Amino acid sequence: MTNLFSLDNKKILVTGSSRGLGFLLAKGLAEHGAEIIINSTTQASASKAAESLRAAGFIAHPVAFDVTSGQAVQEAVDKIEREIGPIDVLVNNAGIQRRHKFTEFPEKDWDDIVAVNQKSVFLVSQAVARYMITRERGKIINIGSIQSELGRDTITPYAASKGAVKMLTRGMCVELARYNIQVNGIAPGYFKTDMTQALVDNKEFSDWLCKRTPAARWGNPEELIGGAVYLSSRASDFVNGHLLFVDGGMMAAV
Repeated sequence: MTNLFSLDNKKILVTGSSRGLGFLLAKGLAEHGAEIIINSTTQASASKAAESLRAAGFIAHPVAFDVTSGQAVQEAVDKIEREIGPIDVLVNNAGIQRRHKFTEFPEKDWDDIVAVNQKSVFLVSQAVARYMITRERGKIINIGSIQSELGRDTITPYAASKGAVKMLTRGMCVELARYNIQVNGIAPGYFKTDMTQALVDNKEFSDWLCKRTPAARWGNPEELIGGAVYLSSRASDFVNGHLLFVDGGMMAAV
């Protein structure tokens, strides 16, 4: 029981992992022993990220595919299983954000958000789960958001997509737990990332956020790694259908 959090010899596919939080999660999982499969929409960006991990002494494989295309997803997962090996853990991280007033939100932006944030979780999980079922083991981690529970100005479609990720996590748990597959989610609060840089730079918003959050600060991206390691490891073998909030206490406060 001394190696509960070890990820040695585990192959982990992280979608949208060529940069940002996805790359950070991939690197953090690699540091705990995982063999990482980097995903991006282009081979060039996936290869660049994988090479960065290799240069640091980790094992990484670049696999480019469009997470919103069922055919592309299935072909990529088949190739990974055939040429790299069985996917032990899937991290559905790919996500985008658009900001508009609700009454002025373009239909195209709504469609893009739902496709990347919601549909991709369904498509990639479905393809990977088929293989996990035959092995009767596996872990799927869906990256939700504090907006899985809370709304906010100008991001209503994003909140809707992340609310759907919460319910996908629960529904998948109900159907897949019988095959020894654990499906859980991580719901980040407000972290300093490229996606939130405009808010970080907005003094009025940052002041509000620090007052609203019991920890009284923004989250640092590295603080998401522990939750991902836990949900990828043996330590979480009886944890299922759970959404882990990593938010400095924001969800607990009025």
